Amino acid sequence: MRFSASQLQRQKQSLSITPQLIESIRLLQLTHAELRQFVEQEIEKNPLLELAPNDGGALGDVLSTSAEDPHIGARENDVDEPTRTGAPEQPMQWKSTRDTTSIPPGQSLALGEFTASAETLHDHVARQIALTAYTPQERLIARALSDHLEDTGYLQVDLLELAGSLNVREADVERVLRTLQLFDPPGIFARTLSECLEIQLRQRDRFDPAIATLVANLEMLAQRDFQALKRHCGVGEDDLLDMLHEIRALDPKPGNRFQSGGPESIIPDVWVQPSPGGGWQIELEPDTLPKLLINQTYFAEVSRVTAHNSKDQAFLNDCFQNANWLIRSLDQRAKTILKVAAEIVRQQDAFFEHGIAHLRPLNLRTVADAINMHESTISRVTSHKYMLTPRGVFELKYFFTVAIASSQGGDAHSAEAVRHRIKAMVAVESPDDVLSDDDIVVRLKETGIDIARRTVAKYREAMNIPSSVQRRREKRLWA
Repeated sequence: MRFSASQLQRQKQSLSITPQLIESIRLLQLTHAELRQFVEQEIEKNPLLELAPNDGGALGDVLSTSAEDPHIGARENDVDEPTRTGAPEQPMQWKSTRDTTSIPPGQSLALGEFTASAETLHDHVARQIALTAYTPQERLIARALSDHLEDTGYLQVDLLELAGSLNVREADVERVLRTLQLFDPPGIFARTLSECLEIQLRQRDRFDPAIATLVANLEMLAQRDFQALKRHCGVGEDDLLDMLHEIRALDPKPGNRFQSGGPESIIPDVWVQPSPGGGWQIELEPDTLPKLLINQTYFAEVSRVTAHNSKDQAFLNDCFQNANWLIRSLDQRAKTILKVAAEIVRQQDAFFEHGIAHLRPLNLRTVADAINMHESTISRVTSHKYMLTPRGVFELKYFFTVAIASSQGGDAHSAEAVRHRIKAMVAVESPDDVLSDDDIVVRLKETGIDIARRTVAKYREAMNIPSSVQRRREKRLWA
C-alpha cells in the first residue's frame, strides 16, 4: 500500500458560542435585582451608557400582550433607542431636615428617608448588657456570648471553647449565660428548643414537674403521641390539654420579632389582569426593566476629539458597540419573558378562571414548541421570575407540574391540583371520619384521578400532613 499527501478543500458548518452570546444567555436567568446590579456595573465601565427614568415609553408600549396573542407578532417591532442631547442632570444634594426653607416650592420631604431604622436583636441585647451591673470580666463574657447570638435568639457556641479563648473559667461563662437568659425577649440565649421553652415557662412560673416532662419529650409531641405523653407526665386528658395550650402560647424563635435587616419583598416581573374584551392582559413590570440610553451627543463630541488617535477611537467604538449590544439584549430579554409568560397564561387559562383545582399538567417542551424556543431558554426564563395574578403571586415555574393519569380516560391531572384536593379532603375531616391514604386513593379515583397510595403518602408528607392515626388522635384530643 502506497501513501501519498494531498490537499482537500472541505466546507463545514459549526456552532461557536461567542462571549456576547454567553452574556445574553446569562441575562435571561438573572433576577431583576441582579440585572439592575449588572446594568449599574456596565454603566460604570461604559461612558456612553446612561440609565434613563422608566416612564413607560416606547419600550413599555411594546412589552405588553394578550393571552389570546401569545406570540406577540406585530408587537415585536424594532424599537428606536432615544438619545440624550443635553448634559446629564446633576444629582440632588442632601439637605438637613432642619433647613426646610431651602426646599423648592411644590416639593416635600421624603419622611421615609429620615425615619429611624428598626432595632435589631443585637442592639436590644447590647442595650440590656450596658444597663446590667456586671463586673468588667462579666461584661466581657456577656459581649462575647452576644456575638454568637443568632437572629432567631438561639446561642450557637461551645462554652468550653469560648472560656478558653477568653482565658476565664467555664463556670464563669455559665453564670453569665444564666443572667443573659433572663433578658428580654423571654427565651433568648437558649441552646435548644427545650431550653428556650423552659426559660419562658420559668419566667411565667409555670415550670412544674409535669410540664417539665412534656418539654423533655417534645419528639412525642411532634409525633402527636398523646397517650404516651399522658403516661410520662402522669396527667389526665384535661391537664394535658392545658399544658399544650401553654406550650402553643410560647415563642419557639423569640428573636424573630426583631428586624435583622431590610424587609425582603417579591417584585413581580409580569402582571396578569383580566382584559376588558375577555381573556387576559399580560404586561411586564416597568420597575424590573432598566432602560438604557446612549448619549449620542457625547459620542459625537468625543469622536471629533479622538479622530486622530486610533487607540482612543477604537476604545470609543468598542464602547458604542457594547452599549448597542446591551440595549438589544435587554430588549430581547424582556420580549422573551413576555412571550413565555403569555404562553403560560394561555396554557393555564382554567387556573386563572377557576383556581388551583383546574391547574393543568405542563412541561417545558410544550411551551418551547409553542413559541419556537429551546427548553433550556424556557428554563432560564422561568427561574426566579414571578407573576402577579388576581389569585396571588406565583413563580413561573409553579405552573409546570407533572401529569397524573385520569382513571376515566380523560385529560391528565396536574400534581399540584391533586395535592390541593388532598389538602381539602383532610381539612374537612371529622374526629370520627378520618381518611386513610387508601380512602383518599378511592375518593380521588371517584373524581377521575388515578393515583397510587404511596404517591398520596408522598404528597401528604410533603405538605406536613400527619398520618391518619396521628390526625385521629389530635382531633379527638381537641374535639
